[in-house]
Amino acid sequence: MPKRIVIIGAHAAGVDAASAARKTDRTAEITLITEEKNAGYSRCGLPFVIEGKIPSFKDLIVFPPDYYRMMKLNLKTETKVTRIDTGKKVVETVDKTGKTEEIPYDSLIITTGANAFTPPIKGREKQGILPLRTIEDGERIEQAIRNGAKNAVVMGAGLIGLETAVALQERGLQVSVVEMLPQVLPAMLDPDMAKNVEEMLQHKGIRILTGKPVEEFLGKDKVTGIVAGGEQISADMFVSAFGVRANTQLAVDAGIALGETRLIKTNQRMETNIKDVYAAGDCVESVNIITQRPVVQQLGTVAVRQGKVAGVNAAGGYATFPGVIGSAVTKLYDTQIGATGLTETAAKRAGIETVVGAISSKTKADYYPSALPIRVKLVIEKETQRVIGAQIIGGEDVTQRINAIAIAIQKHMTVRELSKADTAYAPPLNETWEPFVLAAETALMKLR
Repeated sequence: MPKRIVIIGAHAAGVDAASAARKTDRTAEITLITEEKNAGYSRCGLPFVIEGKIPSFKDLIVFPPDYYRMMKLNLKTETKVTRIDTGKKVVETVDKTGKTEEIPYDSLIITTGANAFTPPIKGREKQGILPLRTIEDGERIEQAIRNGAKNAVVMGAGLIGLETAVALQERGLQVSVVEMLPQVLPAMLDPDMAKNVEEMLQHKGIRILTGKPVEEFLGKDKVTGIVAGGEQISADMFVSAFGVRANTQLAVDAGIALGETRLIKTNQRMETNIKDVYAAGDCVESVNIITQRPVVQQLGTVAVRQGKVAGVNAAGGYATFPGVIGSAVTKLYDTQIGATGLTETAAKRAGIETVVGAISSKTKADYYPSALPIRVKLVIEKETQRVIGAQIIGGEDVTQRINAIAIAIQKHMTVRELSKADTAYAPPLNETWEPFVLAAETALMKLR
């Protein structure tokens, strides 16, 4: 009898889990269940559709219906899982027509992801607070622009918040970004690097208000303004970019254990505490490779890698997930921003004493006409001299440098070893001295 694999959730982690399971077991019966109308699309692309860089939200659908048929995956859309019975090994579902069903499984993979949330702020029940997590969310923001919105407030200065702010400004709106913490991109950058980003955004015309928590939503039935840090701000559009909260209730109700971060706890094979139940993606706790401590790491790259491991193991294979270092990049206007490993702030919080090497350079030979500025900051553990973090802001080629340093971190490379990296040079492509090598040498001088 074929193995029955059920996957709750059909986005980054879920679809990659299904694909990996199919490649591991050609005969398994694989069922994917999602509450959404569209499965297998890129949430990360939503701001870029709003900006106009991508023509349509439909272009974000990575896996069209033909893919599921080709891979012999049974996809159930607009279907909610109401209960997991780990004793009977069934999931109970209800579809949009109200029809209920019990679906048996031999292996279950939970990829329920996370939802956008608005903190318990006075007036949050009012209409007009727009999150950006789903295609439908994106369509609502697009409709508000077409209806003539002239100004917007984006609440939250993380990756999605800033990408959305840039998108709205590029569409002609006056945009203010409100952030309760004292800097933009607080999870990604240290204050000194964040200051460069903040100044660039303000120069482009976006108003940035840091250190100002949203205290109240104003208006009768519909939001017409907010109070943030004692200041009243009116606008036509209010985008909630406070962050996301993991969907773990279904797992909790089934007796599946959560970890220290209140996300689902798994081992390296993505197994939960319940036999034959796996989990992956934004609903799952990760382990930081550097600190060996549990962390919340809700990135698409992490979701697909965890999904692949869960899918292989659920189908009877063997795979492990080593952990995370939080590599992330974005592009705001013409500025690329990247980070990997620990910031100085995060290292301090983990009790690690650090030394920093930071330099400003060019992406090409200084005399080459289109050379662009780039700033590299390396974070080094003082005791071991290991590279444990990097932040880069520049006009181009940030991603590949972040990827190279991410490999250095994963391979426990010391700053001395990184400073001896044999890197390439040509006037139209790079400086004679690779910028991250110069940053490594700066850190070494401090260590001496």
